Amino acid sequence: MRSHSRRIASMTAVLAAGALALAGCAKGGGGGAPQSAGGASQKPLENKAVSAISVGTAADSTGPAPEVAGAKPGGTAYMIDRDDFSHLDPGRVYLNYNSSVSSLFTRQLTNYKEDDAGNIKLVGDLATDTGTTTDGGKTWKFTLKDGLKWQDGTPITSADIKYSFERLFADFITEGPDYAETWLVPDAKKPFRDQYKGPYDGKELDTIETPDDKTVVFHLNAEHPDFNFTVAMTGYGAVPKAQDTKQKYDKQPFSSGPYKIVSHITDKSLDLERNENWDPKTDPIRHAYPDKFHMEFGLQSQQTTERFMADTGNDKQAFTFHNPVAPERTQEVLNDSELMKRSLQGLTPFTTFYNINTKRITDVNVRKAIITAWPSKQIQQLQGGEISIGKIATTVMSPTVLGYEAFDLYNKLAKPEGDPEAAKALLAKSGDPNPTVVYAYNQTPVQEKVTVAIKEALGKAGFKVVGKPLNAGTYYDAIGPVDNKYDIYWGGWAADWPTGSTAIQPQYDGRLIADNAPNYTHLNLPEINDAIDKANAIADATEAGKAWAAIDRQIMDQAAIVPEFYQTYFGLYGSGLGGVKFDPITGEQSALGIYVK
Repeated sequence: MRSHSRRIASMTAVLAAGALALAGCAKGGGGGAPQSAGGASQKPLENKAVSAISVGTAADSTGPAPEVAGAKPGGTAYMIDRDDFSHLDPGRVYLNYNSSVSSLFTRQLTNYKEDDAGNIKLVGDLATDTGTTTDGGKTWKFTLKDGLKWQDGTPITSADIKYSFERLFADFITEGPDYAETWLVPDAKKPFRDQYKGPYDGKELDTIETPDDKTVVFHLNAEHPDFNFTVAMTGYGAVPKAQDTKQKYDKQPFSSGPYKIVSHITDKSLDLERNENWDPKTDPIRHAYPDKFHMEFGLQSQQTTERFMADTGNDKQAFTFHNPVAPERTQEVLNDSELMKRSLQGLTPFTTFYNINTKRITDVNVRKAIITAWPSKQIQQLQGGEISIGKIATTVMSPTVLGYEAFDLYNKLAKPEGDPEAAKALLAKSGDPNPTVVYAYNQTPVQEKVTVAIKEALGKAGFKVVGKPLNAGTYYDAIGPVDNKYDIYWGGWAADWPTGSTAIQPQYDGRLIADNAPNYTHLNLPEINDAIDKANAIADATEAGKAWAAIDRQIMDQAAIVPEFYQTYFGLYGSGLGGVKFDPITGEQSALGIYVK
């Protein structure tokens, strides 16, 4: 059962207090070198900026997006990366990688706009502004812009928006966010699919009204003053009823953005061409400089790094959404001032960690022993060090989340290589000095090395580790079932908005446990569930932040995860592209301003 009786201060009020921020980044893409480029001892993240998030006005929501200096139309941009996109149906998108590409052909009611100084505003995307509410966030009204069209030239209407939300209740859509679904049914404490089954049987959701073709009104079951941030998620992107192919929609969604899919060969390539019915005057955040995008999959980080370094042929016009500089080449890139001119670095909003399946490992001392023995430093070094992969984490929440407090219950910063003797003492308390644990991992070259380090470190403490390699393209599908057969498995998370509510509740509220839901630890403790409800009821943002930090400590005391990194990104792109930027919302490279030189 999912319970979201959220009662927090409006985002506008939080921002007015100057309390909410995301970590920014050194910018690339225009050909200029980042600060201090070229030295082997440099740390690209030391001079990072902090970018405020605010709510934009109707004027901020108008298009076209500000021109990128030096940009010109034409040519083909290439994208090279490790995996195909696991989902493209917006209702099934929850991973940042899928969101990054979806921004080229899927639009939402609202979205984020970043200026040259790194300041981020929530703006109207399909909507004329960020929405209005007159009752504290229980009722939200959005008005669509003039000139919005689907790729076939038919207008985008309020009926399309209503339908896009209704179809999220279908039983085949289980991977995306479900905030809105929970809030749009009469009883938030009951499963939303028990209250509405979706539109495919002809029934409509009466909590969404469309008084005319341009107006959509949402009636929520409680006050949610940040619902305008909720609908900025790709998961709430627009889908036309006339083009909905249900499960098949996942491979070739219908475009409302500047590009449309013309070919998608699973695990091999994706080709996009201009959507001639997209009107830039309606869009405050996207450009459409290249004529085409050709995207190629199946390339590990080392391969893409070497191709970017060689910078030949079509790779001159290539970028990557996800692949970072390979750990083996990090120092070489840092030492090369020319390569650094086309690099991107930044602290992302993501924290990575290893979920401990509390349904299978029920003894908290065994879980604590896992954390204590964990080889955090070795894993960091195997993935290129702090610059390449991130700072060693000790908490659930990222430093980018309002209310974050630094603490280290397991002495990981003092002994990041692991403390086998202290772990042995914890196992002695459990009564099982030699437990067997099943560790599932992405089967990539780097993760094979990481797995060896984990087996060695936990072995010194007395564990027997059974490794289970998983296909990288379907990894989350494998660990998603509640009855999965794994004890420890990697994960990553960024708050859907930078507050503790979306950093903690989706992952650790025991009432939200379900197949493919984000509570991968299956933690279900009444005291934590109750604390979540109390934190959600706090209106003052600062006090709410303190409450979420206290819950963070509760979760770590229960040893539900092994924190891994406050994740950083360090990547390259080809010399023939301009306008490549790091997106602090997704923590990846952005294609929205790219142009071919």
